[in-house]
Amino acid sequence: MTSIRQRNRPGRLVIGSLLGVAIWFGAPAPSTRIEAQSQTTPLSYTAGQGEQGEVAYIEHCASCHGRNLDDGAYGPPLKGNDFRQKWGSRSAEGLFTYTSTKMPPAQPGTLGDATYAQLLAFLLQENGSQPGARELPGDPEALKAMSPPNWPRAGGGGLAPRVIVPPGPPRINPLDRIRPVTEAMLNKVPDGEWLTWRRTYDAFGFSPLKKITKANINDLRVAWTWSLPNGPNESTPIVHDGVLFIHSYGDKVQALDAATGDLLWQYSRRLPAGVAASIKRGISIYGTRLYVPTSDAHIVALDVKTGKVVWDQAVADPKKGYRMTGGPLVARGKVMIGTTGRAEGGNYIAALDAGTGKEAWRFYTIARPDEQGGKSWNGLPLEKRNGGSVWIPGSYDPVQNLAFFAPGNTYDTGPLRTLVSQPGVTNDALYLDSTLALDPDTGRLAWYFQHQANGQWDLDWAFERMVLQLPVNGGLQSVVVTAGKQMIFDIVVTETGKYVSSIDLGLQNLVTSIDPRTGAKTTDPDLLPGDGQTKMVCPHVSGGRGWMPTSYEPATRILYVPIVEACMDLVPVAEGERGSLSTGVRWTVRPRPGSDGQYGRLQALNLETKKTAWVERQRAPLTTGTLVTAGGVVFAGSLDRMFLAYDAATGAQIWKTRLNDVPSSAPISYSANGQEYVAVVVGPGGYQSNSYDALVPEIQNPPDHGAAIWVFEVPAKPAVKATRD
Repeated sequence: MTSIRQRNRPGRLVIGSLLGVAIWFGAPAPSTRIEAQSQTTPLSYTAGQGEQGEVAYIEHCASCHGRNLDDGAYGPPLKGNDFRQKWGSRSAEGLFTYTSTKMPPAQPGTLGDATYAQLLAFLLQENGSQPGARELPGDPEALKAMSPPNWPRAGGGGLAPRVIVPPGPPRINPLDRIRPVTEAMLNKVPDGEWLTWRRTYDAFGFSPLKKITKANINDLRVAWTWSLPNGPNESTPIVHDGVLFIHSYGDKVQALDAATGDLLWQYSRRLPAGVAASIKRGISIYGTRLYVPTSDAHIVALDVKTGKVVWDQAVADPKKGYRMTGGPLVARGKVMIGTTGRAEGGNYIAALDAGTGKEAWRFYTIARPDEQGGKSWNGLPLEKRNGGSVWIPGSYDPVQNLAFFAPGNTYDTGPLRTLVSQPGVTNDALYLDSTLALDPDTGRLAWYFQHQANGQWDLDWAFERMVLQLPVNGGLQSVVVTAGKQMIFDIVVTETGKYVSSIDLGLQNLVTSIDPRTGAKTTDPDLLPGDGQTKMVCPHVSGGRGWMPTSYEPATRILYVPIVEACMDLVPVAEGERGSLSTGVRWTVRPRPGSDGQYGRLQALNLETKKTAWVERQRAPLTTGTLVTAGGVVFAGSLDRMFLAYDAATGAQIWKTRLNDVPSSAPISYSANGQEYVAVVVGPGGYQSNSYDALVPEIQNPPDHGAAIWVFEVPAKPAVKATRD
């Protein structure tokens, strides 16, 4: 793993081709070179490694970089003076780590250390290095101790020897004045900051900035862009003291100047053999550290100013099927995160000490047989219980000192389908599809509320839990509000979990009634899968509203909900085939009955009156969460690569622009150097960008994907000079 810090780099970076393959061995700026190690061992590889590397190159690399390494249509040259100029003074470990963590673009890190060492040997051979008696190791630590490649210097191109380059213009590095993030900042986030996944502990996704308004929205323009590693990028950036931190596919974290997009430092994690990169949705900041979940189920604490590792702690074992796709929640000195996957016994939420990384507590999202809720699993032993993935960051209420997490459902629905006849046993399957209120100091369960018992349809209640004030029984009450994929919003009391009420947006056909006292939901028995019949269920498994978060304007009490109007058929699979659910069904997508072909829906819901304020519909499905600002603007993105702005009061679309790829995260707003910005991440591969393309075949997105972050501003108008009469 490497950490690179860059200072005083002039100029802004703008997206060029954005082809993922084109970044392989792209030139790092001189100031980003990895610091030289104490090197004592000459670099060596064997002729056999070079021959094997040529075979691997033809199979995995030639399609982009060309058969001759310098004649590819998509990738930059991998031999010749330019290549040697870029990499000649770097350690072999730097070159090995880059290839083994970033290549091939579609499946980085999947070839194995031995193959990556052979590829490196082939590159050394083709660039003039001679083979020797010792093999080139496939171990980064061993490569660190080796001298740089002894490549011949060719004429032309690159920087002339012994030339001193004049210094560039001075720049202010925002890292030099970045402050530690305190608990007071997290409890009351400064207006221009975006410190957590949804900016604030209460998960509103609301920005109090108001320089970008309905009146000047047509002046909104691109301020800067930055290419990200190709792959599914669903991560929401965070911003503090003029620095934007972004976690992208392939386990790379970058610190960028939030005003210019200049790279300040970057961290790349080297994943162990057999572990593929996974989607990430967020990182956290506290004190002087960033807390980063990794694809091999660790939390890494990085120094905010340098990107160097402070501590690295395993949370789960990926060999057992655990992953971590949601971001961490940091509160009360604890770094809390949930696991995902289908491991026996289910998932859990772990809390690490923010200072040391030591695990403080663990709470299992599937009730143990001898604990509260243990008899809700239809008589199944622990090893037959699974699910309860936590794939969204938690939220926190500092008044009650409660952290809220949202375990989803299980795909192993077959053993839960029909209730067994055992005294005291149910098939509710706690704590699936529940809100968990945990004490962050101890991990003790304060209360839980199960939104859907025995979910048989993969319609999770796994999304953000907002903590807000609403009138209840004549007085203001702190409540937790959340919705599942069915677009039913449940409201419960923050302190106790007592049920208050529900709001059904009317786009589902599964829940037929809700108990007004308990919130228990009755479902249509005819839609229960597993009887050999196809079931048409609304919404689709990717959700009427999926993981893309809502946003809430506290002054108006209006919630802005991104929705896709689509349904699914749960189709029985043939004998011997594996279904998506263990009841033996797989899902397909279909329009709603009587659909007019408008799938994207943005709905403004007044939580106080429980009435819809407005609905705006369009052809393209929405693919991002929403952002609402005090300037009266709502932002969202859609499958046709559009980034859109709406009037928060009326729903009228007031601005749009087309991006290079599908917007794939929740937009954010922040300020730097007195200027307000709006940012959104784009990239392929997230399930919201893949679930609905069959409904809109005319929408053709680039086959050569390009992940990036786009940042927009309304330029400041120059001051008008006074004139003399």
